[in-house]
Amino acid sequence: MRRALAALVCLLTTACVGQPQGTADTLVATDGLGRTLPTAAECGPPKPGKQVGIFYFLWLGEHAGDGPWDVTKILARDPQAMSKPDSPLWGPMFAPHHWGEPVFGYYRADDPYVLRRHAQMLSDAGVDFVVFDVTNQFTYKPWYMALLKTWSQVRAEGGKAPQVAFLTPFWQPAKVVDELWRDLYQPGLYPDLWYRLDGKPLILADPSLIASSSQNTNHDHPEALEPGHTLGQSFHSEETFSEVGASLPTWTELHSSATLTLRRGGPAGAVVATAQRRDLEDNGWCMLRPDAPQPAGDYYLELAEPGGKVGWWSHSQDVWPAGQAYADGQPVAGDRTIRVVQATAGQDGARSFFTFRKPQADYFQGPTGPDQWSWLEVYPQHVFRNARGEKEMMSVGVAQNAVDRRLGSMSERNSKGRAWHNGANDPALGASDRGLNFAEQWSKARADDPRIVFITGWNEWIAGRFPEFAGIKEPVMFVDEFDREHSRDIEPMVGGHGDAFYYQMVAEIRRFKGVPTPQAPSAPRSMALATDPAAWAEVRPDYRDDAGDPAHRNHLGYGRQPAYINTTGTHDILEAKVARDSQEVTFWLRAAAPLGKAAGLTLFVDQDASAGTGWVGYDLAVRCEQAKPGFAKLERWTAGSWQAVSDVPCRVDGASLALALPRRLFGQRLRLDQPLRFDFKWFASSEPPRGVEAFTTDGDAAPNCRFNWRYAE
Repeated sequence: MRRALAALVCLLTTACVGQPQGTADTLVATDGLGRTLPTAAECGPPKPGKQVGIFYFLWLGEHAGDGPWDVTKILARDPQAMSKPDSPLWGPMFAPHHWGEPVFGYYRADDPYVLRRHAQMLSDAGVDFVVFDVTNQFTYKPWYMALLKTWSQVRAEGGKAPQVAFLTPFWQPAKVVDELWRDLYQPGLYPDLWYRLDGKPLILADPSLIASSSQNTNHDHPEALEPGHTLGQSFHSEETFSEVGASLPTWTELHSSATLTLRRGGPAGAVVATAQRRDLEDNGWCMLRPDAPQPAGDYYLELAEPGGKVGWWSHSQDVWPAGQAYADGQPVAGDRTIRVVQATAGQDGARSFFTFRKPQADYFQGPTGPDQWSWLEVYPQHVFRNARGEKEMMSVGVAQNAVDRRLGSMSERNSKGRAWHNGANDPALGASDRGLNFAEQWSKARADDPRIVFITGWNEWIAGRFPEFAGIKEPVMFVDEFDREHSRDIEPMVGGHGDAFYYQMVAEIRRFKGVPTPQAPSAPRSMALATDPAAWAEVRPDYRDDAGDPAHRNHLGYGRQPAYINTTGTHDILEAKVARDSQEVTFWLRAAAPLGKAAGLTLFVDQDASAGTGWVGYDLAVRCEQAKPGFAKLERWTAGSWQAVSDVPCRVDGASLALALPRRLFGQRLRLDQPLRFDFKWFASSEPPRGVEAFTTDGDAAPNCRFNWRYAE
């Protein structure tokens, strides 16, 4: 809505030509693999209504204990460690292990510095909302409250932060939904950060498992349904009910089917409702809804006509006084799982407050009905439609812990890692860094063109160490994350692929959502080192940076990790502009507070807009600290180091600064009909950047991280 309104204002205002360069979707960047972000010319204009969410994890700290134990570092020390479960390099059995080191270190999920950086990076990438993983019955309240507090502050300062939603347990969400309702939504905390779908806050939970109900979930074995036979369960309902169902295993088989029938009284009673259910979800609740609510009384639920492999989760003992198990219409020992949903369910606060989407846990099956969402699937992914039949969403993943056609562990041979595509893991050198799995899944999403894409994921980082999983036993096993290749986080790492997956995500989101046309430069003018913001008011483009983001950090790390301290932030850069005439190119900057002598403030210029030359693309650096009043030091990257060139005029006036560079530095003759095209970045830090990652972790980079602003006539 805000983007549409901005576009309308732009059309009605003759002074507005194109999109301000301060918006993140017009920034430029070339990643460490030489891949350049696509622009408006390649992506086309913005596509209304397109949105992107990403899986976000709150558990970095909640389950820490000791550690961190880093699998990548352990295997570097001992490449045979996976066959040595007793190696002292490993943490305890079941303890969480990092697959690698995040660019922000082994952080805790309540570190305000990290949370602020995450808000910036995700917003810059075009992410509209994050989905918290609370599928393990923990809501992580202290951690999500810390995030909401920080992201709310970012928004209050005029910055950008995604909105939030929660993915609850797939089969038993009631406890978690109740806690979230009680602790966050009912008190009305941080409502501006709630992600809304169809006008209400979104929660990923099966609504049939939230309703008031009587049920038996106890089971100790799956009872297989054989062709020509029936299984059943009688029950007594004390209240009017609207739905009844059973938990059915399919032994991971896809496309199984069966017929559910509800009868009054018992196996020979009158039929109330019957329906064939196809594409059964393994271990999911298969529900039957009569045309009208049914009064209290005795009933019988029957399962028959199996297609493929299907059964009914059952218990060998009598565990539910309200009913009795049956086979072929005859009573047998024990009970079967059953859920009876009261007809009044859905009238309470939580049920009417949320937009529910049932989460599909399976990587292979796809939707079993409308109003469902996936979180991760193998290629080719399915489109998930809403009740209106619209293509509502698809998931896109970096990697999948799937082996052949079953759920597996990331540490197993043939799991689908970052280099998986065309049905196999690509063995080529560097294939993992190129994100071939991610790209293949994005190509499917773009082809099917849903309204929403859900990405897995941002910052999972850890997985427990196990001796076996899903019937597979190996000396050491890691299920959801393992190593650099077999992991699915996009947040940049130390070493390895660095920030390659982050910029790949930025590029793919742009192709999915479209890109606005950037503002064109205003007419040539001589600025004569003017520093007054009023003098620059009509100069375009207007380059904007986040407020309140210089690096200030002092927070405990994960486990035994000591506190991380970062005090490199010196100035808070807010705005920048560029003007030119036939002799000079003048740069202007405005900060949040007086600059003093501009200590630690540097302008980096990529004079040919090419990342292939200079230091990470930058050919010129202007050190603005006023060691010599009225001048800054110009340096050029030559033979692998910064070499002094000359002093250049520079004026500091309160919170503003202006400096002028000779036009000839940009390879242009002194003619205004020779168009200028270059990239630039301001950086304010007490420490000079030792690598491109410093623009993410230190000081205040404007624009953020590896991004640059482009000046192009």
